[in-house]
Amino acid sequence: MTRVVLSLAFALAAALGLLLGLAAGGGPPGQPVGAGGGPPSFADIAQRVNPSVVNVTVIEDRLPPGHPALDSEALPGVPRRGEGSGFIVDPAGYILTNHHVVASPDRIRVRLADKRELPATLVGADPSTDLALLKVSATGLPALPLGDSDRLRVGEWVCAIGNPYRFDHSVTVGVVSSKGRKIYDPSFDAYIQTDAAINPGNSGGPLVNAAGEAVGISSAVSLQGQGIGFAIPSNVARDVLQQLRSRGHVSRGYLGIQLQELDADLARMLGVPGASGAMILDVVEGNAGEAAGLKRYDVITSVSGTAIEDGDHLVRVIAGQAPGSEVALSVVRDRKPITLTARLAERGSLGERPPLGEPARVDTPGAGDRLGLVMEELAPEVRDDLRLPPDRRAVAVASVVGLSGLEQLVHGDLVLEVNRHPTPDLGAYRKVLAELNPGDVAWLLVQRPRPAGTFLARIEVEDGRHP
Repeated sequence: MTRVVLSLAFALAAALGLLLGLAAGGGPPGQPVGAGGGPPSFADIAQRVNPSVVNVTVIEDRLPPGHPALDSEALPGVPRRGEGSGFIVDPAGYILTNHHVVASPDRIRVRLADKRELPATLVGADPSTDLALLKVSATGLPALPLGDSDRLRVGEWVCAIGNPYRFDHSVTVGVVSSKGRKIYDPSFDAYIQTDAAINPGNSGGPLVNAAGEAVGISSAVSLQGQGIGFAIPSNVARDVLQQLRSRGHVSRGYLGIQLQELDADLARMLGVPGASGAMILDVVEGNAGEAAGLKRYDVITSVSGTAIEDGDHLVRVIAGQAPGSEVALSVVRDRKPITLTARLAERGSLGERPPLGEPARVDTPGAGDRLGLVMEELAPEVRDDLRLPPDRRAVAVASVVGLSGLEQLVHGDLVLEVNRHPTPDLGAYRKVLAELNPGDVAWLLVQRPRPAGTFLARIEVEDGRHP
């Protein structure tokens, strides 16, 4: 009996030890594991990867005294230097780094791990993904392979290598904290978050997995928290790299539509099964979406057979198509499926809209309506000042007195529709509200004059008026 108990105890201890070893970082075979089953050791990997990591120095020739672009801390006539990191992606001398490291430099120099300093030329840059490609006149350089960032798992060990604060080839180790983080552009961003220390000077350096592959490019760090760094996924870099090398810039398809996140309530109102797809909030005049026949409240559910999950997914799918190519759009319109064909334009800057004025405020009652809003008519002279097109008839928000609208609407916002019913005047607006019941959801199509934009505001109908 004692022998059986002891055998079971040893078996349980062995099983527990295996589980603890896995939890401590012992991964599948082939990954480096530290002594005692601890976190993976990056010593051999760092030794192998370091020769591929470079220091990037940019020099901006100083502006003359009194120049409006001269910052207060710089001396006129004295060149300003900036430093970052990069890594070799091709033995022929191609180096990947961040766009913000080399934006608008006069001269770029690269220092290799063997201490050689070489002038570099900017082959191309893509501000949308913060990536840039450099070229030096050298061959036989040690290139670092790009890994598959889609296979990264949260909690997986990674290391960042770069030149923070001029400390060349510093290695920091951490884990993947999250994936798909959005920082700047909610449509394009899908950053890898890591707690491996990233500091000024690390920008452009590789984020390396336990197999010694670059799975990310260090790009940003949170100033509000510690141990929160961000890297561009290698799979994003791989697609951009090809275009930068072949043409010096990145071409992306463009429909010319503004999107609204589709949630369950909005999907029910539009008659869309589930909450997948991208809802069109506005169509840019004279662009590919208008030519294809897209309209407000259309929901795009697939593009040339690729099912669309949400608005961000649609942007990425369209951007991945070549400008001038045709795509088939599966659309739900007024609860019925239709198919449209769009010839994509090229994504670029839409330019600045002309400045818009603010609606004049008039005397209104002190009580809010069932949405917690005080509304007013839009006078003709205000319409002219706002340069509204003839089809943009609306009522204006005079003030917000209800809690549900406080974070969404502000004085001067224009309400064009409520639950897809036009509200060109107060009479039409009040008629729509009278048909709603307490607890119903009201979707307001809103145009904000400054900064100019259109969006949907979701407000629950309340019982009674606000004092």
